[in-house]
Amino acid sequence: MSQIDIFDTTLRDGEQSAGINLNTAEKIEIARQLERLGVTIIESGFPASSPGDFDAVQRIAGTVKNSIVTGLSRSMKADIDRTWEALKGAEQPHIHIFLATSPIHMEHKLMKTPEQVVDIAVESVRYAKKFFPLVQWSAEDASRSDPEFLAHIIKKVIEAGATTVNLPDTVGYATPEEYGAMFRYMTENVPGIENVKLSAHCHNDLGMATANTLAAIENGATQVEGTINGIGERAGNVALEEIAVALHIRKQFYEIETGINLNEIKRSSQLVSQLTGSIIQPNKAVVGKNAFAHESGIHQDGMLKNPLTYEIITPELIGDAATELVLGKHSGRHAFRDRAVKMGFELPDAKLNEAFIEFKKLADRKKQITEDDLFVLLTDQQINDTETPIYELESVQVQYGTANIPTATASAIGPDGTSIHEAATGSGSVEAIFNTLERIVEGKVHILDYRVTSIGKGRDALGEAVINMSYDGETVTGRDVAQDVLEATAKAYFNAVNRQLVKQGNKTKIQAV
Repeated sequence: MSQIDIFDTTLRDGEQSAGINLNTAEKIEIARQLERLGVTIIESGFPASSPGDFDAVQRIAGTVKNSIVTGLSRSMKADIDRTWEALKGAEQPHIHIFLATSPIHMEHKLMKTPEQVVDIAVESVRYAKKFFPLVQWSAEDASRSDPEFLAHIIKKVIEAGATTVNLPDTVGYATPEEYGAMFRYMTENVPGIENVKLSAHCHNDLGMATANTLAAIENGATQVEGTINGIGERAGNVALEEIAVALHIRKQFYEIETGINLNEIKRSSQLVSQLTGSIIQPNKAVVGKNAFAHESGIHQDGMLKNPLTYEIITPELIGDAATELVLGKHSGRHAFRDRAVKMGFELPDAKLNEAFIEFKKLADRKKQITEDDLFVLLTDQQINDTETPIYELESVQVQYGTANIPTATASAIGPDGTSIHEAATGSGSVEAIFNTLERIVEGKVHILDYRVTSIGKGRDALGEAVINMSYDGETVTGRDVAQDVLEATAKAYFNAVNRQLVKQGNKTKIQAV
């Protein structure tokens, strides 16, 4: 079987989803998991876009060893220089340069002639090749580009030194037949195309990203790009777990291997969902909670007789095997450490001890501790940067009655270490909490989105609160968990504020340097 490379852009294209805001520690944790998953290339960010992205790309490049780390760059020398500074310490320095090639983009966005676009593309690839052994060039909006012009510019960038050529369906416009035909045309009409990787990058605006990506593979693509859970701008990117599992289940048809460690799919999906705050729809292919649920009587009967009657994918394949009670309140430190290691966590003693303390607190309140509970506790410690929170919740209390005005009272430790006490009313319990906390923090807060979901099952399940807000004009996301959803809400609020204040502090430090 032939091998196809998997290019993951969860940390770049995926993070561009509305409401997603990852810090460096969270990006590193996701990158480590993508390495365990076995992706070939990790697109870790856009180094020239911000100091935070530069720092994340540089640190991921120094952390990941078994996957290639790349960064996005416009066709500009300044961007290429910045990307090289971030990636020169990587095991295999790789750059991803893009330039639009469709008539509508060239005329209205770039305001360049086709000839000028060719010159810019060639010059940028040639310049990048001075530093990077691996240069990927992308024809933005390739699916709406003129095929002859596209073949011409691809020939030129290959001659300039490109090692990978990417043909994105940037706006999710193509049909599978059209997208596959574009790849077939390039393989038949571009001299030297056989010497480079040909990559597919599909968006899901019309719901055809998976079909389009598979069509590209059938017509010569040797690399596919996408994200975990299909997150990304607008309707998202192709979901890599769908491609990996489709190629595995239908391997007799496609005869292609991906190198993906399939039993790490569930963990990867769960981690990305938790850290981005992006909920997985229940009927999502491969990783949705209903993907292996059977309610129809006919289906249940068939499943009992032979699971293959209605289940072409098993939970075990993607690392989603059912687990019973994992640990209880009488479990010791050794058992806790052993379980953490089996779940793939590598925590130093100090963080493991903190996680164990939180586990014991939770075990006193919950009858059963599930693997989902442990995953949340251990992940939070893994990404904890050990910095003291600028605002820390001490207590929150809400008085509510159908005939009374909801009133919240909260206490928190402020930036100077003193305790702050405030109270406020609202039209509901949550608004009362928000109004109270707004009196505690310094800065203007506007809530953009808020939701609470359960972690695991049962009446005593943990509640996870996710808040998307603007703080002093900057959009930031906060999240936290607790058994009481109102406590989780207050903690998530402070988490968002603290993230933004830490980000502002880091930016000031970078500027000072």
